[in-house]
Amino acid sequence: MTFNEPVILGRSGLKTGRLGISSSYGAPAAAFEEAFERGCNYFVMGSFIKGRSKEMIKAIHNISKKGERDKLVICLMEYTHSKLLGKSHFYKGLKNLGLDHVEVLMLGYYPNKPRNQLMDLALNLKEKGVVKHLALSGHNRKLFPKLVESPIDIFQVRYNVANSGAEQDVFPHVGGENRPGIISFTATRWGQLLKESKMPPGEKPLTAKDCYRFVLSNPAVDVCMMGARTLEMMRENLETLDSGPLSEQEMERIRRIGDHLYGKPRT
Repeated sequence: MTFNEPVILGRSGLKTGRLGISSSYGAPAAAFEEAFERGCNYFVMGSFIKGRSKEMIKAIHNISKKGERDKLVICLMEYTHSKLLGKSHFYKGLKNLGLDHVEVLMLGYYPNKPRNQLMDLALNLKEKGVVKHLALSGHNRKLFPKLVESPIDIFQVRYNVANSGAEQDVFPHVGGENRPGIISFTATRWGQLLKESKMPPGEKPLTAKDCYRFVLSNPAVDVCMMGARTLEMMRENLETLDSGPLSEQEMERIRRIGDHLYGKPRT
């Protein structure tokens, strides 16, 4: 078993590769295009387009010119939490992409349920057909089970070996036939799991591939977000796809590192 096969992103029905790609790390267009050829079709960028996103936009244009736009799952993330700004940012992002719609609108980093006016905006964009599905990202794990019956089809949840509380607070509570798609972020804990200085004495640091394999070894997770600054880094990340779930021995080691980095008793 490897991670090469695509999955269905919960009740959204979208077919995606197991690794999602953020635009914000500075990789060149060629890196995104190579990842797409490997089946990584879930592309994420902020609706307020910044310089680093331009290479992903270039890749999207190149892929679309080849007649493969329908294979892409493009997500615009909206951070403003403002109905007025959110609408203008969204349409500016859509214009910069040169597209008439995106598959996913991500409401970014919500500690509580989005206000009604923001949900009304998101639902209005969906009714107009410029957005196909709604998603929500946040650090408050206990929020997600409360949203299972909402119009939000995709949850983006913090999950890594040091911050693994989603295993208790989220994953067991969002399953079933009508389950939302689950995307994880911060697999490397913002790079801390890759630093030798953060490891237990005598332990080698994890690789990004180790971190992605840990996340994807959990059957509750559909897609693990990743980032790359260079083509070489993208290729290293893509090696994850040819691997499979962690062995018991590998899992034991990685859990031990996660507990050390977490630094306090698990509850």
